[in-house]
Amino acid sequence: MVGYVTVGTNDLSRAMAFYDALFGAVGIPRLWAHGNLAAWGRSRDDVAFCVARPFDGAAATAGNGAMVALRMASRADVDTLHAQALALGGSDEGAAGPRGSHGFYGGYFRDLDGNKLTAYVPGG
Repeated sequence: MVGYVTVGTNDLSRAMAFYDALFGAVGIPRLWAHGNLAAWGRSRDDVAFCVARPFDGAAATAGNGAMVALRMASRADVDTLHAQALALGGSDEGAAGPRGSHGFYGGYFRDLDGNKLTAYVPGG
C-alpha cells in the first residue's frame, strides 16, 4: 500500500551524501534527484525513501512520534545500516537487536536532521 515515504531536510546536499552512504552500505541505490527532492530504493517499482526541502519554504523539523521503518533483508543488514548511520553522524535511538519475544529485530537512529528511522527484519 505504501508507495514512498518522505522526510524533510534543511540541507539537501548534506542529506543526499548521508543517505547515499547509508543506503549504499546495504546495496540500495539513489533512484533520482531533482529540484528539492531525492529518492532511494531497490527499484522504481518498489517503495521509495525520499528526502526533501519543505515545499512551503519553512524549516524542516522532525515529527514527534513519527518514524520511518526500513525493512531489511537480514539481521546483518540491520546491524550494518544502524552502524553506518552512527558513523555518518546520526544519533543512536536504540542499538540493533531483538525486540520482544516474537522475533522482531531492529536498530533505531536519527538522521542529521533529527528524523527517526529504524532498520528492521520482522519476526517469524
